[in-house]
Amino acid sequence: MALLHNRVSQKELKQQLFEEKEPRITLSFYTYSFIEDPQDFRDAFYENLNELKVFGRIYVAQEGINAQMSIPESHFGKFKNYLDTIPFLKNIRLNIAVEDDGKSFWVLKIKVRSKIVADGINDSNFDMSKKGKYVDAYSFNKLTADPETIVVDMRNHYEYEVGHFENAIEVPSDTFREQLPMAVSMLEDKKDKNIIMYCTGGIRCEKASAYMLHNGFKSVFHLEGGIIQYANKIKEEHLPNKFLGKNFVFDGRLGEKIGEEIISHCHQCGAPADTHTNCANEGCHLLFIQCASCAEKYEGCCSTECQSVNHLSEDERKQKRKGVKNGIMIFNKSRKRMDGLMNGSRL
Repeated sequence: MALLHNRVSQKELKQQLFEEKEPRITLSFYTYSFIEDPQDFRDAFYENLNELKVFGRIYVAQEGINAQMSIPESHFGKFKNYLDTIPFLKNIRLNIAVEDDGKSFWVLKIKVRSKIVADGINDSNFDMSKKGKYVDAYSFNKLTADPETIVVDMRNHYEYEVGHFENAIEVPSDTFREQLPMAVSMLEDKKDKNIIMYCTGGIRCEKASAYMLHNGFKSVFHLEGGIIQYANKIKEEHLPNKFLGKNFVFDGRLGEKIGEEIISHCHQCGAPADTHTNCANEGCHLLFIQCASCAEKYEGCCSTECQSVNHLSEDERKQKRKGVKNGIMIFNKSRKRMDGLMNGSRL
């Protein structure tokens, strides 16, 4: 029987990745398409991608597939040919990373989920096929030239903080499932306006556009391929760039430059900075923005407390970590504004 799960330690896998000589291509794709048996599909998909030495994070559900991965350059053609053997993945749009060092992933993980993006939608009348209209980079720029057009960012607060489109509205939340009803509430009196929704690669804003239409909005669009596709198209077609700053990505890179400006600040000293990092103290692992100066001063930690912990012996650190559950650890400056936005403060 074929091996359908990784059996090698994370440390060894990372070491192997950094010793690789061949360049890798980082990309993502998704589709909302019915998969009758997600587990069978997952196992066959894992077997084929593993043979091609693909690394990545992939979610499979009955509603479709959501994939982020890296592929050795020499296997890219074989990979595309394999996708074309799967009817609902034939000629699928592949979002190629904008900035890529080839070190985005070091292991292949494919998981079966109830949904490819957790949305909290329990309404049986919700129909994902009734979604907003796609807009490409050119159409996005043209539509957003009208000051009456509303641009909505459907990403998390820490993604918005380091980069977003000009005049984009933040829906300040930690999760997509929270954002959907919040977006409806925030825009309740804008149902007849042109609304463009966007996200990193398109998967969240596509579902969000369907949810907005389901809730009575009339003219809803979503950015095809998200920020990644937009960034590639404006370069190819020599279009003006309306994205400010950095695009946060959910892999080892944690970000890719789209605009040259830095619009965010170090969470420790307040200096201009847009580099996300995880606290070097494994018992904390907080995701936050840190400038180079503070990275040196705090040795990659989020606080002097964590810095002190990192100076303890390994046994002492393990003892401190016992029974501690971190969950999702992130700085959330947006939370301070959320109550004001949701308690009668309309756009």
